[in-house]
Amino acid sequence: MVRKEFVVDEVQKMMYDLRYVRNVAIVAHVDHGKTTMTDSLVARAGLISKEHAGEQRVMDYDEQEQKRGITIKAANISLGFVYHDQPHMINLIDTPGHVDFGGHVTRAMRAVDGVVLVVDAVEGLMPQTETVLRQALKEKSKPTVFINKIDRLINELKYTPKMTQERLIKLITDINKLIDKFAPADMKDDWKINVEKGSIAFGSAFNKWATSFAYMKQKGVKFSDIYDLCSKGEHAALTEKAPIDEVLLTMVIENLPNPMQAQKYRIPVLWKGDITTAEGAAMINTDPKAKVCGVVFGVVMDKHAGEVGIARIFSGTVKKGTELTVASKHTTAKVQQTGVYMGPDRIQVSEVPAGNIVAIVGLRDLYVGETISENPNFEPFEQIKHYSEPVVTKSIGAKNNKDLVKLIEVLRQLSKEDPTLKVELNQETGEHLISGMGELHLEIVEYKITKEKGVEIETSPPLVVYRETILKEGPELEGKSPNKHNKFKFTTEPLEKGVLDAMIEGKIPDGKPKGKQLWDLLIEAGMERDEAKKVLDIKNRSVLINATKGVQYLDEIEELLLKGFEEAMDKGPLAKEKMTGVKVKIWDATIHEDPAHRGPAQILPAVRRPIYASMLVAGVRLLEPKQNFLVQAPQDYAGNIITTLQGRRGEVTEIGQEGELATVKAKLPVSETFGMSNDLRSATQGRAIWYHEYAGYELVPASMQANLVTKIRERKGEPKAPPTPQDFMD
Repeated sequence: MVRKEFVVDEVQKMMYDLRYVRNVAIVAHVDHGKTTMTDSLVARAGLISKEHAGEQRVMDYDEQEQKRGITIKAANISLGFVYHDQPHMINLIDTPGHVDFGGHVTRAMRAVDGVVLVVDAVEGLMPQTETVLRQALKEKSKPTVFINKIDRLINELKYTPKMTQERLIKLITDINKLIDKFAPADMKDDWKINVEKGSIAFGSAFNKWATSFAYMKQKGVKFSDIYDLCSKGEHAALTEKAPIDEVLLTMVIENLPNPMQAQKYRIPVLWKGDITTAEGAAMINTDPKAKVCGVVFGVVMDKHAGEVGIARIFSGTVKKGTELTVASKHTTAKVQQTGVYMGPDRIQVSEVPAGNIVAIVGLRDLYVGETISENPNFEPFEQIKHYSEPVVTKSIGAKNNKDLVKLIEVLRQLSKEDPTLKVELNQETGEHLISGMGELHLEIVEYKITKEKGVEIETSPPLVVYRETILKEGPELEGKSPNKHNKFKFTTEPLEKGVLDAMIEGKIPDGKPKGKQLWDLLIEAGMERDEAKKVLDIKNRSVLINATKGVQYLDEIEELLLKGFEEAMDKGPLAKEKMTGVKVKIWDATIHEDPAHRGPAQILPAVRRPIYASMLVAGVRLLEPKQNFLVQAPQDYAGNIITTLQGRRGEVTEIGQEGELATVKAKLPVSETFGMSNDLRSATQGRAIWYHEYAGYELVPASMQANLVTKIRERKGEPKAPPTPQDFMD
C-alpha cells in the first residue's frame, strides 16, 4: 500500500486523471498542529523519513518559521500516493494559523476544493478556527475535520473514555453549528461533518496516530482499544494499528471532491461571467483542451527565475510557450517554464492541465488574485476578499541613501507576495509607510528586508491606522476654482449601514461601477434605486453620486471630478486619515467652456474644498481599529486578567469557565495592545495564553478625540489645530 519512491514523472502522469486529484488546504487556529500533521503526509509520499515526521516541520522551511515555531506563509506541495492500488495526487497547501498571516489562508481558499480543519481537542474552537472555516465555506471549499491532541485529554487531563467521547461530540456539534451558519444554503446538510461518513478523524499528530469511525469499522479497531493504548503511552503500537497518514488520506480521498466535481459548483461563485459561453463551459467541465484560464493565488520572488506565479488552472493546459494575458494589466506574455512546488523546491514539469496547481515563470507584474487567460477579453474572476485590514503602520527608511532605490524595489516585491501588506510613499515627507495586520506581521517584514534582501533600515515605533467618518448630513456648499470660472455644489451624508456592511464584507468593491450588476448589489444593500444608478465612483467605502441635471461639459471633466473626490476620501479634513462610510452628492456645476480654464489646478480644489467644508459642518468623527481578545488562564487569575484588559480600555464581553480554566473575551482598541504581552504575563505569572483577531473600526470616545487628532496632526507635520469649515469656503 505504501510506496517509498516518488518521482516527478509520476506526478506529471497523475495530473491528467482528475478523478484521482484532490486540491486541499490544511487550516486551523495557531498551534493546533497543522504543520506537524502535514509532515506525516509528506513522509507517506516518501519525501522525508517517517521517524522525523512531526519534528521536521518540512512545510515551515522559512528560517523565521523554524525559529519561531509558527507557520508564516502558505506552503504548497504536490504529493503522490497509492490508495487502493490507484495512484492519487494531492495538491496540498499548509496555511498559517496566526491571525497576522490570515491573508495567506484567504488566498489558499481560491485554489482548493476542500479543507482539513485541525482542531485542538483541549482548546476547542478558537477565534481563528471560526475565521478559517468561514473563509473556506465562502469560497465553497468542502470541510473535513481532524481533532488533534487527543492524547492530552487522556494523559494530561485524565479524561475517562466517556468524558473523551462527550468532548468529541461537543466539538463536532460546535463545528456543525458553524457550518450551518456559514455554508452555502444548498450545501449545508451534505457538508456537515459526520462520524459515520468518515469526514471526521481524531488522534495525535505529534505521535503520528489517528482514527475515524470508518477506519475503526474497516480494521475492526474499537474506541476502547485506542483509549487503552493511549492511556498507557503506547504510541508506537497505536501508530502501527492506526497510522495517521492512512486515516487522513482515506478521509480526504473519500470525502473531498475532485476538481471535476468541485468546479461545477465553485465556478459560478468565483466567476461572474456568462457560464453558457465557451469559456464558462470549459471551466465547468475542467476541459484540458480548451483555452487556458486560471487565478494566481500566490507570487514568489525567485532570485534565478524572477517572478513566479502560483495559479489554480480551471481550464486548458499550461505549457512552455502558452501565451497568457494578465487581466488587470492587459499585457500578454509567453510562459517560459511550468512547475509544481515540493515545499521549498520548485520542480519543472512539461505541462499542467486544468484542475491542478501550477508554478508559472515568464509572466510579469502579477498580483495575488490576478486572472490569467489565453483569451485577451476574458471576464476576470471575483477579487479575493481579505477579512482583516492593516491596522498597524510604521514609517520605514533606508539607513544609507545609496540603498533607497533597492528599498523601493524590495517593498514593491514584498507587497506583491503579500497583498495584506500596504506600502505607500508619503510625498510630503519622502518617507515610506508600511501597514500590516499587527506587530508580528511588520516584524517579519522588517526581518525579510534586512536579513533576506540585505537592506539596512530605520523604522518608527508602531502607529495605529485610524479612519474618519461623519454621522450626520452636511449642508449643500459651493466650491469655486481659483480662477472663479468653475463652480460645484456638493452635499455629504453618512452612507446607509447596509451598503457599508456589504462593502466591508467585500461584496461591493472600490472603483468605478460596472453597470447593472453593481446597481443590484447597492439596491439590495439598502440604497435607493435612483441613487444606485447614478453612482460615479466608490473609494474607501465612500460613494460619489451624480445628482445633477443637464450640466454642460460635466462628462468632459469627469475624470478630474473623480480624482478630486478620491483625494478628499484619501485624506480626511480632521487628521488626514482615510474617510469611510460617506455619501457625497454633486447637485450642480458651472463649468467653463474653454478646456484651458478647467485643468487639474482649477477643478481639483473646487471639488475637494466644498466636500471638506460640508463634512466639517456635519461633524467629522475619528474611528479606531479594534481587536477581539480571548485570554485563557487558571481560574485564580481571572480577576487580574479583567483588570488588565479594562485598564487598556477593554470592554469585557464574556467570562466563561471550563474545569480549572477561565476564559475572558474582550474587545480592545489596537492602540492599547502594544506591550500587552508583558502585562498579561505579569498578571498571570506567565500562565495565560491569548489570541486576538481583527474586530473592525469603531468610534473613538468623544472625550479623547481632540487630543488624539492633535497628536496625529503633529506627527504628520500639520498645524496642531484642525481646520474649520470656513478654511475651505471661498
